[in-house]
Amino acid sequence: MLTTLQTSYSDTRAADLAWALGCEPLPALAVLDLELAGAKVQMRLLGASHQVLMEEERGTCSETVACLPGSSTPLPLGVAERVGDWEYEFAARVETLSEGSFAGRAQELLALVTDHPHGLAGTFPGSPYAFTAMLAQRTEGQVRWRTWHAYPQEGQLVVTRTRVGVRTRARAS
Repeated sequence: MLTTLQTSYSDTRAADLAWALGCEPLPALAVLDLELAGAKVQMRLLGASHQVLMEEERGTCSETVACLPGSSTPLPLGVAERVGDWEYEFAARVETLSEGSFAGRAQELLALVTDHPHGLAGTFPGSPYAFTAMLAQRTEGQVRWRTWHAYPQEGQLVVTRTRVGVRTRARAS
């Protein structure tokens, strides 16, 4: 699903992004509700990037990557934590691309996410390549999502990858 977000950038640089686990739902400009084999996943595009809310019989998980006022937690390269009965893993990287490469990559990502039944993308006014895109799936008992946050003025693309799954007995003991 592709939508045009009716707002201006809230986070104007890749370096402004922060990560938080366990936030309450924030106001969203676009939402996609998914049912992934027993897991309810809500992907939310914020004026300040993204939030994913996941609910399953074992509990809930909330991930926010956004420009969060007062946040002292910058976007980490990687996180591995226990969230209730789940193992949560998060990874992020920043790609810096030339103007031509950036436009091509943006077009590919927007086409991929727009055509996917579990994809949500929102473009910001002013540039066809200023966007946030999200894609979710469930495989092997785990819920996974990927996100892309595009900053064409910097030629930067922030890419995140998340995995949430039940802890195995060997790890839980």
